[in-house]
Amino acid sequence: MTPTAAPAAAGTASPVPSEDRALVIRGLTKEYRRGEPVLRGIDLTFPGSGLTAIIGPSGTGKSTLIRCVNRLVAPTSGQILFRGQDLAKLSGRALKAARRSIGMVFQEYNLVERLTVMENLLCGRLGYVPVWRAWLRRFPERDIARAFELMESVGLPGFARQRADTLSGGQRQRVGIARAIMQEPDIILADEPTSSLDPKTSVEIMDILQRVASERAIPVIVNIHNVELARRFASRIVGMTGGHVVHDGPPDGLTDADLKTIYGGESWME
Repeated sequence: MTPTAAPAAAGTASPVPSEDRALVIRGLTKEYRRGEPVLRGIDLTFPGSGLTAIIGPSGTGKSTLIRCVNRLVAPTSGQILFRGQDLAKLSGRALKAARRSIGMVFQEYNLVERLTVMENLLCGRLGYVPVWRAWLRRFPERDIARAFELMESVGLPGFARQRADTLSGGQRQRVGIARAIMQEPDIILADEPTSSLDPKTSVEIMDILQRVASERAIPVIVNIHNVELARRFASRIVGMTGGHVVHDGPPDGLTDADLKTIYGGESWME
């Protein structure tokens, strides 16, 4: 079924000042098995705008950290302070409401394969419209217009009616980013958004995420394995190993010695 426009509601939400979008993490710990912490007392503050890259070896807790923030994973202890709330303590309707302001970009895209690009983008508005309207694909005109704008901005003009299962990996990730922006989020989290993509497409995806951080003046936090992409596009790099933060600073401050600490030894750099 093709989405149709419902009458637009009067008024729009006031923009949130960037300083109110800061994310503060205090003493964050996560154990999947008792006595075996994946995150070990993480303390980090992310400012209200800019792109931060989190690097580190596989299994060091990067994805767990991201997923604790949006509560796809429940933290064992600690605080996640955002927009005046401790996300670590939320549940039920309060958690659902908080997630509306947190956009998520997934490594494996997480699209609804049988739906069109337009329908996938409008999934980003499901938390804002009544269930019956979503079921009937009756979205406000402004949402449909915004979806067309976002398709253009991420490089997918003319793709509205194309099914997600016909797209390339790079095209799917563009849809995933546009869907996240459709939420009108106050922060975007991206979990390895380039890991399945070729080098050229990876650069294009990181460029889009950097533009989102700049143009929307919101924080974008990206887990990424590619150190050179992190250096090229991030304004800040956080290095993790063994569930700890061992580096935190600007890209030009990331030295070979830091990388040896983060990744262990130097043979991987040869």
